[in-house]
Amino acid sequence: MARGSAADQTEPRPVRGFVLFKWSVYALLIANVALYALQGTPTETLDTAAWVLLLLLFEWETGGWRLAERSRPTVRLLRAAAGVAVAWACIAYGLAGEMLDFANAAAWLGVVAALELELRLPVRYRRLHAARRWSAWLLYLALAGFALAWWVGAFGGQHGAWLDAWDASLWLAAFVTIELNVFGIGRRR
Repeated sequence: MARGSAADQTEPRPVRGFVLFKWSVYALLIANVALYALQGTPTETLDTAAWVLLLLLFEWETGGWRLAERSRPTVRLLRAAAGVAVAWACIAYGLAGEMLDFANAAAWLGVVAALELELRLPVRYRRLHAARRWSAWLLYLALAGFALAWWVGAFGGQHGAWLDAWDASLWLAAFVTIELNVFGIGRRR
């Protein structure tokens, strides 16, 4: 039986069920971009497409993927462009008076800020990491509440609420997988 190098053996392998779940959710989110292009507004379509790009960039960074040094400027540019797009969409929701969409988008921006802190803050700042975890849980709780509000609207016959409810639920699942990547929970030891 062939054995890999010592470096290969120290890296935990991903749990197959976790990987299948994660990439299934990501594929559904990519399909959501098409759904919003057909059923949603231009702001919703841009918002969803930009979030999918950010999600895939987070996956790349937290999922243990190798990134060539020459690719880093391109990744930073893509992340900046997607970040501008989601911030613009958040503002557009607020200006249009779509308060649930605005609150949802603002909470997601908070989640991304919390994840960035987790990735960039040195381990020695334990209190800040603990505060980040608590704030992330509160933001996820708010996001679950927004998803529930859309599901109630969808079952109550509110036009277009089913797509928002479906989308909100998928995004919660996707960011749970990112959190699991950050903490290495989806890997075997």
